Amino acid sequence: MTTLLFDPDRLQAAARFAAEAHAEQRMSGSRLPYFLHVHWVMAEVAASLSVEPVAPADAEVALLCALLHDVLEDTAVTAEELSARFGAQVTVGVQALTKDASLPKADRMADSLRRIRLQPPCVWRVKLADRIVNLQRPPVHWNRDKIAAYQVEAQDILTALHAASPWLMLRLQEKIAGYTVWIDGSGDHTILTPGEASF
Repeated sequence: MTTLLFDPDRLQAAARFAAEAHAEQRMSGSRLPYFLHVHWVMAEVAASLSVEPVAPADAEVALLCALLHDVLEDTAVTAEELSARFGAQVTVGVQALTKDASLPKADRMADSLRRIRLQPPCVWRVKLADRIVNLQRPPVHWNRDKIAAYQVEAQDILTALHAASPWLMLRLQEKIAGYTVWIDGSGDHTILTPGEASF
């Protein structure tokens, strides 16, 4: 008998939950729904699982956390609600992936990475995938210093979490290297239109 990597009903329930939670949100500088970002992160995690299989329970946690990774940080969903729907393990993973808004902004990523590293490596994959997805064309209002700082932060994520997935490690390395075009000015911001996605 074939063992599924995840329960499709549970994954679909998480996708619907996230889509409803993010329903009114749009990606920065775009008319596209924010849920596309969530879907892209899940796709990166799924791709990593296809080449680096893990235990089915860990695969399901990774995919659920990918779909739900922004609901505590960016919506009105509470940890209690998330736990009631998807269980404690997924909720703790999403909490680790959620930056602590009570901390100074400069300290939030280091704190989040510290908490992510206390989670199973399947949760680490979500943060790697999230930054891979976000290293696309930056918002047009970002200046060069902000873009450079975002690239440095991506390197911090890679350093802290690369052991979770060699495949995602290589993907993130490539994205970090490619992001340099937005720092040195060779990237073409002029092709960004109001309907296109930026991060």
